[in-house]
Amino acid sequence: MLEASPPLKTKALVLFSGGQDSTVCLAWALQRYRLVETIGFDYGQRHHIELVCRMQILSRLAADFSWASGLGEDHIIDLRVLGQISETSLTSDMAIQMADNGLPNSFVPGRNLLFFTLAAALAYRRGITALIGGMCETDYSGYPDCRNDTIQSLAQSISLGMDRKYEILTPLMYLDKAATWRLGEELGGPDFTELVRQHSHSCYMGDRKQRFDWGYGCGACPACELRARGYAAWQNA
Repeated sequence: MLEASPPLKTKALVLFSGGQDSTVCLAWALQRYRLVETIGFDYGQRHHIELVCRMQILSRLAADFSWASGLGEDHIIDLRVLGQISETSLTSDMAIQMADNGLPNSFVPGRNLLFFTLAAALAYRRGITALIGGMCETDYSGYPDCRNDTIQSLAQSISLGMDRKYEILTPLMYLDKAATWRLGEELGGPDFTELVRQHSHSCYMGDRKQRFDWGYGCGACPACELRARGYAAWQNA
């Protein structure tokens, strides 16, 4: 006899950019919570096309996947002030390279800290205490605001500041990109993998003209290289 599936939890809010990682996290949440809302941020990113892609993904999920029936309201937050005070290769027209501090200049200081703080503020009035993001420590970048210690410390600070217990869940924290591709397939099958390939966006340059086995992109920026390596490793496993 098959074991009964565990009961779904109540509500969650997913930080959903339209990229591969957040798309997989959204599928993960939809299979664990009765209602899943999404939040995206316009922070002046060069790859602004991701905001268009995220809407396409939400539409496809609602139309094509029965397990996405709990998909709720979507929220877009204007955070362009972050781009105005940042001088990074994600918010300015400059080459992607390593900075003197040992981090790539694609690091946007404070980005995830602001994302989760604003998400918690929105979640507060909507009765949501579970926040979900696609951050991971295995990423090539080593962004300090993607590390588990940072995320869990932030969860504690948000809980104290809101006087309400929040949890921040990061299903991909210790997965590499090959494992992320594999998880997506396990969650939604080949149709979901095709949705990720066709509609999610990772390329820092915002390129949607060139199509590769793993999806659209310039094929040369660090985000494209990471996604391509992960896809190849998953396919060849």
